Amino acid sequence: MSARSAVDVSHEPRELWVGAAQLGPIARDATRADVVERLLDLLRRGARYGCDLIVFPELALTTFFPRWILDEGGEGPIAGDTAELDSYYETEVPGPSTQVLFDEAKRLGVGFCLGYAELTPDGHRYNTYVLVDSTSRIVAKYRKVHIPGHEAHEPWRRFQHLERRYFEESSDGFGVHDAFGGRVGMAICNDRRWPETYRVMGLQGAEIILIGYNTPLDYAPDPSQNPLQAFHNHLVMQAGAYQNGTWVVGVAKGGIEEGVESLAQTAIIAPSGQIVAQATSIGDELVTARCDLDMCDRYKSTLFDFDRYRRPEMYSIITDPTTRSLAESRARARPEFATPAGTQRAPVPVPDDVADLRARSAAHLDDARPGPTG
Repeated sequence: MSARSAVDVSHEPRELWVGAAQLGPIARDATRADVVERLLDLLRRGARYGCDLIVFPELALTTFFPRWILDEGGEGPIAGDTAELDSYYETEVPGPSTQVLFDEAKRLGVGFCLGYAELTPDGHRYNTYVLVDSTSRIVAKYRKVHIPGHEAHEPWRRFQHLERRYFEESSDGFGVHDAFGGRVGMAICNDRRWPETYRVMGLQGAEIILIGYNTPLDYAPDPSQNPLQAFHNHLVMQAGAYQNGTWVVGVAKGGIEEGVESLAQTAIIAPSGQIVAQATSIGDELVTARCDLDMCDRYKSTLFDFDRYRRPEMYSIITDPTTRSLAESRARARPEFATPAGTQRAPVPVPDDVADLRARSAAHLDDARPGPTG
């Protein structure tokens, strides 16, 4: 083995004990105090297990509220009575409901990563993650980049997925931060499905990427994907870990929440792409693992030595704004798929077998615990 590719094992490894704090369902009428008490229980459990960092899921303080239409703006911007909608957002963190979490984490000497809905003083709405060190100092804030779902009420759906109505796309990008003895990045839910998410942070030397998610098992636009949700979830995170030589911590809010069943399967994934720890329930559960951050270099300095092997000049199509989009290319080949500017695409007609699967999926949800219809 050449000197260039040899991995240095002569020093003590940089070990980070991580607790992935999976949550079960949060009811629509749950109070912040009730939810924060559940977070505190997981935080304290992590401290007892010797964790340095506890990672909570996306939107860890509330139910997943984009499943309902919560304003009166119709096809236009958010308007009308937004009292319930606004109640799901934090206007400051730490704030009145979350200060106790910061105080307890400081007392325990444990850091954490918390997902929540953010409403800024100037009225912007973001799906946000905040990274907090063991002294309760905020290290970094991340706002979700890839926003899935739709912008207006779609009555054909069993439940809504209005993230694109209730959250803005972040223009901040994917930062990587020096914290917990390593290089830490963050992403949220749909971000994990895009390879660029991991590569952008990998190019900044990320050694651990923290990802929270809320993923319904029923995907209304194409129910044929429903049986593959768990497979796809782990597939993208394992690939991102391996191809960038980084640890990935994927943390779910799972179970049946207001009649909607969501994926659990929280996992901690090594730079080898292997799952080293995984949740076994769909409720509140702490999954822990010892993350050797020096393991990252085994991949960053060999197979995925970016400086040596990458060919950036071959990848310009990925970010070139003049490149014809896939939608444009598809519309040229199949004009029936074209969508006039300013309109919303209706559901694409589906084959009988997929339509049957969609109907059976809706029936399954009808059998689940009913919730408010919003």
